[in-house]
Amino acid sequence: MSPKPTEDTVVEQGVFVVPEITIKDLLGAIPAHCFERSALRSSVYIVWDFAVIAAIYKTANFLDAFINPDTIQLPHPALYPFARLVLWSLYGFWAGLFATGLWVIAHECGHQAFSESKTVNNIVGWILHSALGVPYHSWRITHAKHHASTGHMTQDQVFVPSTRSELGLPPLNPEGEDRLGSRVSAEIKKELWEALGDSPIGAVLGAASYLLGGWPAYIIQNASGQRRYPKGTSHFVPSSPMFSPHHYGQIIISVVGIIIWLGVVGACIYQYGFLNVFRLYGVPYLWVNHWLVLITFLQHTDPLLPHYRAPEFTFPRGALATLDRNLLGDLGGIMGWIGAHATNGISETHVLHHVSSKIPHYNAWEASAALKKRLAKDGIVLQGRPGGWAEVYRIYRECKFVEDEGDVIFYKNAYGLAKMRPVFADSASDSGVEFNK
Repeated sequence: MSPKPTEDTVVEQGVFVVPEITIKDLLGAIPAHCFERSALRSSVYIVWDFAVIAAIYKTANFLDAFINPDTIQLPHPALYPFARLVLWSLYGFWAGLFATGLWVIAHECGHQAFSESKTVNNIVGWILHSALGVPYHSWRITHAKHHASTGHMTQDQVFVPSTRSELGLPPLNPEGEDRLGSRVSAEIKKELWEALGDSPIGAVLGAASYLLGGWPAYIIQNASGQRRYPKGTSHFVPSSPMFSPHHYGQIIISVVGIIIWLGVVGACIYQYGFLNVFRLYGVPYLWVNHWLVLITFLQHTDPLLPHYRAPEFTFPRGALATLDRNLLGDLGGIMGWIGAHATNGISETHVLHHVSSKIPHYNAWEASAALKKRLAKDGIVLQGRPGGWAEVYRIYRECKFVEDEGDVIFYKNAYGLAKMRPVFADSASDSGVEFNK
C-alpha cells in the first residue's frame, strides 16, 4: 500500500487554459504595415552590426597596444598577460553578442523576411549563415518545420522533451502519483530523484555543456531534435528524414557553404596562426553558438509551457507555446536594452515571430505590442523571466521529462511534480493563461 500523501508530496498547480484563438484573430491584431519588408532597411542592420564589431575590434586593438610596461605600470609583470586576456575576453563577448545579431538577420532571410525577393533572401542568408558555420538551406528547411509544429511531440524539430519511458523511468504508478503531476508519494519522489536528480555542480556543468556544444550537436547528429528520427540523422546528409528528395540540391549548396567556410578559416590559421584566429574569430563564434542555444532553449523550454500531441495540436496553439524574454534583463536595465538591441529583439518578440515569421525584426516591436494587447483580452500573457544563465540553470533543473500519455502535457521535475495542469475553455472556471509568474 503506497504511503499516504503528505503536504510536501502535493503541490498546488497553475491552470493552463488551452487556447481556442484562431490564426485569423492573431494576424488581424497586427497593423498591416508591419508585414512590409525592405531589403535596403534590412541591409542597414547588417552594416550596423559589422560596424559595431569593427569598432569593438579597433578599441580592443588600441587598448592592447597600451598593455606593456612602457605605457602602464602594473604591480607585477604577470599581470600584463592577465590584463590582455581580460581585454580580449571582453572583445570576444561583445563581438559575439553583435555577431548573434547577424545570425538573426540570416535567420530572417530563411523566413523570407529580409526582402520581397526570394533570390535576395537566399543569397544574403547563405552568405551570412555560411560565414557563421551554419548550413543555410538545411537549417532553413528544418526551422520552417519547427515553426509549423512548435510544441508538437512528434512533428517539432528541436527541444522535444524526453518522455518517461525514453528515460527508462518506472511506469506511472496511479497509486503513488497522478498523471498531471500534482501528487507524488514520498517513495516515488525518492525513486525519481535517484534517477534524475542533479547536484548544483552537476546542473551547472550540464547546462554549460549544453550551451557550448548544443548547437553543433544538433546540426551534426540531431541532438535534442525530433526523437522519431533514426540514428545518423544530420543537417549535412541530404537523405536525412527531415528532408524531401527535392531538397537534395539545396542541402548540397548548404554543405558547399560550410566547406568554403572551413577552407577560409583554415587558410587564416595557416597565414596568421591558430591563436590569432581563435582570439579574433573563434571566441566570438563560440559566443554566437552559446547565445543561439540560450535564447532558443529559453523560448521553448519552461515548466509553464505546454507540449501537444496530435489530437490537440493546432498552429495557433503551437505558436503560443513559446515565451518572450528580455535577454540579459536580469543584469539590469541597460544590459537588457543592449541585449535586445544587439540580437535584434529575437528573444523579446519571439511569440510574434511564431505567429508570423515573415515580419522583419524592425517591425516586430510594434507588431508584438499589438499582438500582446489582443492576447491580453483572452487573459494570455506569454512573458517569461529575463533570459540569462541563472534562468537556464533553473529550467535545466525543473524540466526533466513529460508523460507518455496525454494530449496536452507539461514538464515534470526530478520529483515527478508539474507546475501546470491543462483545462479547456468550456470547462475552465477562470479564463486566463499567465506565464509571467
